[in-house]
Amino acid sequence: MDRVFGPITQVFRGYTYPQIKQVVEVLLDSPVTNIEVALNTSNALQLIRKLSVEFGSEINVGAGTVLSLENLKLAHDVGATFVLSPIQMTKEMLQYCMDNKILSIPGAFTPTEIAQQFALGADIVKVFPANTISYTYANKICEPLGKVPLMAVGGVTTKNIAEVILGGYSYVGTAGGIFTKSDIISQNKEGLMRSIQEFTAAFNKVAHLVA
Repeated sequence: MDRVFGPITQVFRGYTYPQIKQVVEVLLDSPVTNIEVALNTSNALQLIRKLSVEFGSEINVGAGTVLSLENLKLAHDVGATFVLSPIQMTKEMLQYCMDNKILSIPGAFTPTEIAQQFALGADIVKVFPANTISYTYANKICEPLGKVPLMAVGGVTTKNIAEVILGGYSYVGTAGGIFTKSDIISQNKEGLMRSIQEFTAAFNKVAHLVA
């Protein structure tokens, strides 16, 4: 991808285009510079296409829950510039990402899995579900492997973002940790603005650690 990939990714699963659009408009002046639409969302590919056309010059638009090379190609075709998976990506998937300048974020958990994904060409490795263990797990992984770029997905919220970053993660992805589901569904701009302001204040305290 050509644009800088920021440290924070907002995940959308199960929302309509107007609902997502309202959130994106609130995010444009925030530290959240990446949005992901999970492919197990109804009409996910159409949503990614519309978001890429309308907001692709202002925010990174990607696809999540990418489980196969076919999924990956479909996401790329509609404009996704980065892709995430809850599982490891195959050599063919990672090569496709490299060939097409797509940022790859496969999922892994153990040190062996994480090292293997980087060896195959992963840009970032998503530790999922990160909240099943201490968020200091990233620091433990980096002790033997070096300062590798890891993304925490699972349980990341405004309240614990500092803990996650201090624990060694360079990136985070969150579906319900910044905004309330009710505010997204009702397109409550005031509530969404309040939530992103609270998150921004919390993140700014540790932002220098991921710069």
